[in-house]
Amino acid sequence: MTEMKEVYLTKDGLKELKARLDHLLTVERREVAEKIKVAREFGDLSENAEYDAAKEEQSFIESEIKELEDKIMHAVIIDSAELGSHEVALGSTVTMYDEKYKEELTYRIVGTTEANAAENRISNESPLGTALIGRKKGDKVEVATPSGGVIVYEIKEIA
Repeated sequence: MTEMKEVYLTKDGLKELKARLDHLLTVERREVAEKIKVAREFGDLSENAEYDAAKEEQSFIESEIKELEDKIMHAVIIDSAELGSHEVALGSTVTMYDEKYKEELTYRIVGTTEANAAENRISNESPLGTALIGRKKGDKVEVATPSGGVIVYEIKEIA
């Protein structure tokens, strides 16, 4: 078995994982057990689609429970209160200027578990996150795009 690496989370991210784990353990696990019980009552399990579907759902739930337990066990909490605003670090909120499109963008640098582009949370392991870590206000950062181009950002603010 391979050893799991550290999982970087904010306090809110850890809270969300624990809430999801609790829901799986107390609600979904019970619901799927009931589905299996009902499906067994239909008789012959070898040709019972409801039973097969319920067992498959149970397998997915148990997998997710294991994954969440591992992430929680290996969590390293990023405390925003301890971060300075002089250098981009995990947990920083960075406002930067996109020189090509002449627009300001703001992203929070988080661990991969919490990354969500729709909520402007980018992974520290993403190309942009990697380029920003350790940089200071006023620095220009070049990020390669998948199409082979380069986007240049200027860091305007770090919070």
